[in-house]
Amino acid sequence: MTTREGPDDDRRRHPGQRPAPQRRPVPPPRGQTPPRQAPGQPPRRPQGPPPRRYTSPSPPPGANEETIVFAPVKGGTATKEKPAPPLGKGGVAIRTAGEVLITLGLVVLLFMVYELYVTDLFSAGKQSEASDQLDGEWAHDRTLHPELIDGKAFARIHIPTFGVDYNFTIQEGTDDASLEVGPGHYKGTSLPGEPGNFAVAGHRVGKGAPFNDLDNLSSCDQIVIETSTDFYIYKVLPYDDEMKDWAAGKGADPKCKGVSTLRSGDDVDAGAYSETFGRKVVLPSQGTAVNPVPYKDADTLPKAQQAALLTLTTCHPQFSAKERLIITSVLTQQVPKDQVKNYGDLLSKIGEA
Repeated sequence: MTTREGPDDDRRRHPGQRPAPQRRPVPPPRGQTPPRQAPGQPPRRPQGPPPRRYTSPSPPPGANEETIVFAPVKGGTATKEKPAPPLGKGGVAIRTAGEVLITLGLVVLLFMVYELYVTDLFSAGKQSEASDQLDGEWAHDRTLHPELIDGKAFARIHIPTFGVDYNFTIQEGTDDASLEVGPGHYKGTSLPGEPGNFAVAGHRVGKGAPFNDLDNLSSCDQIVIETSTDFYIYKVLPYDDEMKDWAAGKGADPKCKGVSTLRSGDDVDAGAYSETFGRKVVLPSQGTAVNPVPYKDADTLPKAQQAALLTLTTCHPQFSAKERLIITSVLTQQVPKDQVKNYGDLLSKIGEA
Protein backbone atom coordinates (compact mmCIF):
# COMPACT_ATOMS: atom_id res chain seq x y z
CA MET A 1 0.00 0.00 0.00
CA THR A 2 1.41 3.33 -1.14
CA THR A 3 1.08 6.41 1.00
CA ARG A 4 1.82 10.06 0.17
CA GLU A 5 4.56 11.71 2.00
CA GLY A 6 3.64 14.71 3.96
CA PRO A 7 5.61 17.61 5.15
CA ASP A 8 6.85 15.67 8.17
CA ASP A 9 8.10 12.71 6.15
CA ASP A 10 11.53 14.32 5.71
CA ARG A 11 12.15 13.68 9.34
CA ARG A 12 11.61 9.92 8.78
CA ARG A 13 14.23 9.66 6.02
CA HIS A 14 17.36 7.74 6.55
CA PRO A 15 19.95 9.51 8.51
CA GLY A 16 22.47 11.23 6.22
CA GLN A 17 20.02 11.50 3.26
CA ARG A 18 19.74 15.16 2.03
CA PRO A 19 16.30 16.53 1.39
CA ALA A 20 15.29 17.33 -2.20
CA PRO A 21 15.96 21.01 -3.14
CA GLN A 22 12.93 23.25 -3.52
CA ARG A 23 12.60 25.55 -6.55
CA ARG A 24 12.01 29.22 -5.92
CA PRO A 25 9.28 30.87 -7.96
CA VAL A 26 10.58 33.01 -10.84
CA PRO A 27 9.21 36.55 -10.71
CA PRO A 28 7.18 37.63 -13.75
CA PRO A 29 8.70 40.10 -16.27
CA ARG A 30 8.53 43.75 -15.34
CA GLY A 31 5.20 45.30 -16.16
CA GLN A 32 3.25 42.00 -16.12
CA THR A 33 0.91 40.80 -13.37
CA PRO A 34 1.53 37.22 -12.15
CA PRO A 35 -1.41 34.86 -12.81
CA ARG A 36 -3.45 33.80 -9.89
CA GLN A 37 -3.22 30.14 -8.79
CA ALA A 38 -5.49 27.99 -6.73
CA PRO A 39 -4.55 27.36 -3.14
CA GLY A 40 -2.49 24.20 -2.61
CA GLN A 41 -1.27 24.05 -6.22
CA PRO A 42 2.44 24.24 -6.99
CA PRO A 43 3.60 27.59 -8.49
CA ARG A 44 3.45 27.89 -12.24
CA ARG A 45 6.57 28.44 -14.27
CA PRO A 46 6.46 31.74 -16.21
CA GLN A 47 6.00 31.43 -19.96
CA GLY A 48 8.69 32.52 -22.43
CA PRO A 49 12.38 33.17 -22.05
CA PRO A 50 13.60 35.70 -19.47
CA PRO A 51 14.29 39.30 -20.80
CA ARG A 52 17.72 39.90 -22.20
CA ARG A 53 19.81 42.73 -20.92
CA TYR A 54 21.84 44.84 -23.40
CA THR A 55 25.37 45.64 -22.53
CA SER A 56 27.55 47.77 -24.78
CA PRO A 57 30.41 45.85 -26.33
CA SER A 58 33.83 46.37 -24.95
CA PRO A 59 36.22 48.43 -27.09
CA PRO A 60 38.80 46.44 -28.97
CA PRO A 61 42.18 45.98 -27.31
CA GLY A 62 44.45 49.00 -27.71
CA ALA A 63 41.62 51.44 -28.45
CA ASN A 64 42.09 54.59 -26.41
CA GLU A 65 39.67 56.98 -28.23
CA GLU A 66 36.28 57.68 -26.74
CA THR A 67 33.40 56.09 -28.57
CA ILE A 68 30.98 58.73 -30.01
CA VAL A 69 27.40 57.73 -30.60
CA PHE A 70 25.45 59.75 -33.21
CA ALA A 71 21.71 60.18 -33.43
CA PRO A 72 20.12 58.56 -36.52
CA VAL A 73 19.25 60.85 -39.44
CA LYS A 74 16.17 60.18 -41.56
CA GLY A 75 16.94 59.36 -45.14
CA GLY A 76 20.68 59.06 -44.72
CA THR A 77 23.59 58.22 -42.52
CA ALA A 78 24.68 60.54 -39.73
CA THR A 79 28.18 61.91 -40.10
CA LYS A 80 30.26 64.02 -37.81
CA GLU A 81 30.83 67.61 -39.08
CA LYS A 82 34.48 68.35 -39.57
CA PRO A 83 35.77 71.58 -37.99
CA ALA A 84 36.53 74.42 -40.41
CA PRO A 85 40.20 74.86 -41.18
CA PRO A 86 41.80 77.86 -39.47
CA LEU A 87 41.94 81.13 -41.48
CA GLY A 88 45.29 82.23 -42.75
CA LYS A 89 46.52 85.82 -42.82
CA GLY A 90 44.71 86.47 -46.09
CA GLY A 91 41.45 85.05 -44.77
CA VAL A 92 41.61 87.16 -41.63
CA ALA A 93 42.27 90.28 -43.71
CA ILE A 94 39.29 89.57 -45.99
CA ARG A 95 37.00 88.90 -43.05
CA THR A 96 38.11 92.11 -41.32
CA ALA A 97 37.60 94.13 -44.50
CA GLY A 98 34.11 92.67 -44.90
CA GLU A 99 33.16 93.59 -41.34
CA VAL A 100 34.44 97.14 -41.87
CA LEU A 101 32.44 97.51 -45.10
CA ILE A 102 29.27 96.27 -43.43
CA THR A 103 29.76 98.75 -40.58
CA LEU A 104 30.36 101.61 -43.01
CA GLY A 105 27.25 100.62 -44.96
CA LEU A 106 25.13 100.79 -41.82
CA VAL A 107 26.60 104.20 -40.95
CA VAL A 108 25.79 105.53 -44.44
CA LEU A 109 22.27 104.12 -44.25
CA LEU A 110 21.65 105.78 -40.89
CA PHE A 111 23.04 109.06 -42.22
CA MET A 112 20.69 108.92 -45.23
CA VAL A 113 17.71 108.29 -42.97
CA TYR A 114 18.75 111.24 -40.84
CA GLU A 115 19.21 113.55 -43.86
CA LEU A 116 15.99 112.53 -45.60
CA TYR A 117 13.56 112.25 -42.70
CA VAL A 118 14.87 113.56 -39.40
CA THR A 119 16.13 116.90 -40.77
CA ASP A 120 12.84 117.33 -42.63
CA LEU A 121 10.96 117.08 -39.35
CA PHE A 122 13.23 119.66 -37.70
CA SER A 123 12.95 122.05 -40.65
CA ALA A 124 9.17 121.66 -40.82
CA GLY A 125 8.89 122.88 -37.25
CA LYS A 126 11.20 125.85 -37.90
CA GLN A 127 9.37 126.72 -41.11
CA SER A 128 5.99 126.68 -39.37
CA GLU A 129 7.30 128.98 -36.64
CA ALA A 130 8.83 131.39 -39.18
CA SER A 131 5.62 131.46 -41.22
CA ASP A 132 3.46 132.28 -38.20
CA GLN A 133 5.85 135.03 -37.15
CA LEU A 134 5.86 136.53 -40.66
CA ASP A 135 2.06 136.55 -40.83
CA GLY A 136 1.94 138.31 -37.48
CA GLU A 137 4.36 141.00 -38.63
CA TRP A 138 2.50 141.54 -41.89
CA ALA A 139 -0.74 141.99 -40.02
CA HIS A 140 0.73 145.02 -38.21
CA ASP A 141 3.22 146.42 -40.72
CA ARG A 142 2.72 147.12 -44.42
CA THR A 143 6.21 148.40 -45.19
CA LEU A 144 7.24 147.89 -48.80
CA HIS A 145 10.75 146.72 -47.98
CA PRO A 146 11.24 146.02 -44.27
CA GLU A 147 14.67 146.00 -42.70
CA LEU A 148 16.52 142.80 -43.54
CA ILE A 149 17.85 140.85 -40.55
CA ASP A 150 20.09 137.81 -40.90
CA GLY A 151 18.11 134.60 -40.58
CA LYS A 152 14.76 136.40 -40.39
CA ALA A 153 11.95 135.81 -42.92
CA PHE A 154 10.84 138.78 -45.01
CA ALA A 155 9.02 137.21 -48.01
CA ARG A 156 7.31 134.01 -49.15
CA ILE A 157 7.71 131.95 -52.34
CA HIS A 158 4.85 130.14 -54.13
CA ILE A 159 5.17 127.90 -57.20
CA PRO A 160 1.65 127.16 -58.55
CA THR A 161 2.90 124.25 -60.67
CA PHE A 162 3.79 122.40 -57.45
CA GLY A 163 0.31 122.87 -55.97
CA VAL A 164 -1.74 125.47 -54.15
CA ASP A 165 -0.21 124.49 -50.80
CA TYR A 166 3.40 124.96 -51.92
CA ASN A 167 4.88 127.93 -50.06
CA PHE A 168 8.00 128.64 -48.01
CA THR A 169 9.25 131.68 -46.20
CA ILE A 170 12.42 133.31 -47.54
CA GLN A 171 15.03 134.15 -44.93
CA GLU A 172 17.80 136.72 -45.25
CA GLY A 173 21.11 134.94 -45.86
CA THR A 174 22.26 131.60 -47.21
CA ASP A 175 24.11 130.26 -44.16
CA ASP A 176 23.25 126.83 -42.76
CA ALA A 177 20.98 128.20 -40.03
CA SER A 178 18.89 130.17 -42.54
CA LEU A 179 18.60 127.32 -45.06
CA GLU A 180 17.46 124.92 -42.32
CA VAL A 181 14.32 127.08 -42.02
CA GLY A 182 13.67 127.47 -45.76
CA PRO A 183 15.02 129.18 -48.89
CA GLY A 184 17.53 131.97 -48.27
CA HIS A 185 18.14 135.28 -50.03
CA TYR A 186 21.64 135.91 -51.37
CA LYS A 187 22.82 138.99 -49.51
CA GLY A 188 23.53 141.94 -51.77
CA THR A 189 21.26 140.82 -54.61
CA SER A 190 18.12 142.72 -55.55
CA LEU A 191 14.85 142.60 -53.62
CA PRO A 192 11.54 141.35 -55.08
CA GLY A 193 10.29 143.50 -57.97
CA GLU A 194 13.51 145.50 -58.29
CA PRO A 195 15.71 145.66 -61.43
CA GLY A 196 18.61 143.31 -61.22
CA ASN A 197 18.64 139.75 -59.90
CA PHE A 198 16.67 138.66 -56.83
CA ALA A 199 18.56 135.43 -56.05
CA VAL A 200 17.39 132.69 -53.67
CA ALA A 201 19.03 129.39 -52.65
CA GLY A 202 17.38 126.30 -51.19
CA HIS A 203 18.05 122.67 -50.29
CA ARG A 204 17.07 119.92 -52.68
CA VAL A 205 17.36 116.96 -50.29
CA GLY A 206 16.70 117.07 -46.55
CA LYS A 207 16.05 120.11 -44.35
CA GLY A 208 12.61 120.54 -45.86
CA ALA A 209 13.88 120.16 -49.45
CA PRO A 210 12.00 123.24 -50.74
CA PHE A 211 13.72 123.10 -54.16
CA ASN A 212 13.60 119.34 -54.66
CA ASP A 213 11.48 119.58 -57.84
CA LEU A 214 13.01 122.61 -59.54
CA ASP A 215 14.14 120.46 -62.47
CA ASN A 216 10.45 119.79 -63.25
CA LEU A 217 9.81 123.44 -64.11
CA SER A 218 9.32 124.41 -67.76
CA SER A 219 9.69 127.72 -69.55
CA CYS A 220 6.82 130.13 -68.80
CA ASP A 221 5.92 128.40 -65.52
CA GLN A 222 5.05 131.02 -62.92
CA ILE A 223 6.82 131.69 -59.63
CA VAL A 224 5.12 134.03 -57.16
CA ILE A 225 7.01 136.05 -54.57
CA GLU A 226 4.80 137.44 -51.81
CA THR A 227 5.79 140.39 -49.67
CA SER A 228 3.85 142.36 -47.07
CA THR A 229 2.37 144.61 -49.80
CA ASP A 230 2.46 142.80 -53.17
CA PHE A 231 2.51 139.61 -55.18
CA TYR A 232 5.30 139.55 -57.79
CA ILE A 233 4.74 137.11 -60.67
CA TYR A 234 7.84 135.84 -62.45
CA LYS A 235 7.89 133.46 -65.43
CA VAL A 236 10.71 131.06 -66.29
CA LEU A 237 12.78 132.21 -69.28
CA PRO A 238 13.18 130.14 -72.46
CA TYR A 239 15.49 127.14 -72.28
CA ASP A 240 18.61 126.95 -74.42
CA ASP A 241 17.03 124.78 -77.11
CA GLU A 242 13.96 127.07 -77.33
CA MET A 243 15.79 130.34 -77.96
CA LYS A 244 16.17 130.19 -81.72
CA ASP A 245 12.49 129.93 -82.68
CA TRP A 246 11.01 131.42 -79.52
CA ALA A 247 8.85 134.18 -81.05
CA ALA A 248 7.25 131.88 -83.61
CA GLY A 249 7.27 128.82 -81.40
CA LYS A 250 6.44 128.48 -77.71
CA GLY A 251 6.73 132.22 -77.20
CA ALA A 252 3.47 132.65 -79.14
CA ASP A 253 1.56 130.70 -76.46
CA PRO A 254 -0.62 133.03 -74.33
CA LYS A 255 0.88 131.34 -71.27
CA CYS A 256 4.24 132.88 -72.23
CA LYS A 257 2.96 136.46 -72.44
CA GLY A 258 5.63 138.85 -71.21
CA VAL A 259 8.46 136.31 -71.61
CA SER A 260 11.21 137.18 -74.07
CA THR A 261 14.71 135.96 -74.77
CA LEU A 262 16.17 139.22 -73.33
CA ARG A 263 18.33 139.41 -76.43
CA SER A 264 18.74 142.67 -78.31
CA GLY A 265 17.78 141.02 -81.60
CA ASP A 266 17.31 137.68 -83.30
CA ASP A 267 20.87 136.70 -82.53
CA VAL A 268 20.64 134.50 -79.38
CA ASP A 269 24.33 135.04 -78.73
CA ALA A 270 24.11 138.83 -78.71
CA GLY A 271 23.42 141.29 -75.96
CA ALA A 272 24.15 141.50 -72.27
CA TYR A 273 21.95 138.47 -71.49
CA SER A 274 23.51 136.16 -74.07
CA GLU A 275 24.42 133.65 -71.31
CA THR A 276 21.06 133.76 -69.54
CA PHE A 277 18.64 130.84 -70.00
CA GLY A 278 15.66 129.54 -68.07
CA ARG A 279 17.56 126.46 -66.97
CA LYS A 280 21.29 125.99 -66.62
CA VAL A 281 23.67 123.66 -64.78
CA VAL A 282 26.95 125.17 -63.59
CA LEU A 283 29.81 124.40 -61.24
CA PRO A 284 29.52 125.57 -57.60
CA SER A 285 32.38 128.01 -58.24
CA GLN A 286 30.39 129.93 -60.86
CA GLY A 287 28.95 132.52 -58.51
CA THR A 288 28.27 134.95 -61.35
CA ALA A 289 24.93 133.18 -61.84
CA VAL A 290 23.45 135.55 -59.23
CA ASN A 291 25.01 138.74 -60.61
CA PRO A 292 22.63 141.55 -61.68
CA VAL A 293 23.20 140.36 -65.26
CA PRO A 294 23.75 136.58 -64.87
CA TYR A 295 27.22 135.29 -65.82
CA LYS A 296 28.45 138.81 -66.62
CA ASP A 297 30.36 141.42 -64.67
CA ALA A 298 28.38 143.38 -62.10
CA ASP A 299 28.81 146.65 -64.02
CA THR A 300 27.75 145.26 -67.39
CA LEU A 301 24.55 147.33 -67.39
CA PRO A 302 23.41 150.28 -65.29
CA LYS A 303 20.63 149.40 -62.86
CA ALA A 304 17.96 151.25 -64.80
CA GLN A 305 18.61 149.03 -67.85
CA GLN A 306 18.65 145.75 -65.98
CA ALA A 307 15.76 143.31 -66.27
CA ALA A 308 13.98 142.34 -63.05
CA LEU A 309 14.98 138.70 -62.63
CA LEU A 310 14.44 135.95 -60.08
CA THR A 311 17.13 133.26 -59.87
CA LEU A 312 16.66 130.05 -57.87
CA THR A 313 19.71 127.86 -57.14
CA THR A 314 20.01 124.37 -55.67
CA CYS A 315 22.33 121.36 -55.67
CA HIS A 316 22.53 119.12 -58.74
CA PRO A 317 22.10 116.27 -59.35
CA GLN A 318 19.83 115.07 -56.61
CA PHE A 319 21.72 113.66 -53.58
CA SER A 320 24.87 115.40 -54.78
CA ALA A 321 26.56 118.80 -54.49
CA LYS A 322 28.78 118.32 -57.53
CA GLU A 323 26.98 121.02 -59.55
CA ARG A 324 24.32 123.72 -59.22
CA LEU A 325 20.95 123.86 -60.96
CA ILE A 326 20.00 127.43 -61.92
CA ILE A 327 16.41 128.45 -62.75
CA THR A 328 16.04 132.03 -63.97
CA SER A 329 12.74 133.85 -64.48
CA VAL A 330 11.66 137.37 -65.41
CA LEU A 331 9.12 139.66 -63.74
CA THR A 332 5.93 139.87 -65.79
CA GLN A 333 3.34 141.24 -63.36
CA GLN A 334 2.94 142.95 -59.98
CA VAL A 335 -0.36 142.66 -58.10
CA PRO A 336 -0.90 144.75 -54.93
CA LYS A 337 -2.46 142.78 -52.11
CA ASP A 338 -5.33 145.24 -51.78
CA GLN A 339 -6.53 144.15 -55.25
CA VAL A 340 -7.02 140.48 -54.32
CA LYS A 341 -8.56 138.74 -51.34
CA ASN A 342 -5.78 136.20 -50.85
CA TYR A 343 -3.34 133.96 -52.70
CA GLY A 344 -6.12 131.69 -53.93
CA ASP A 345 -7.89 134.69 -55.47
CA LEU A 346 -4.61 135.71 -57.12
CA LEU A 347 -4.27 132.28 -58.77
CA SER A 348 -7.70 132.65 -60.39
CA LYS A 349 -6.66 136.05 -61.79
CA ILE A 350 -3.37 134.81 -63.27
CA GLY A 351 -4.87 131.64 -64.70
CA GLU A 352 -3.37 129.15 -62.25
CA ALA A 353 -6.45 128.28 -60.18
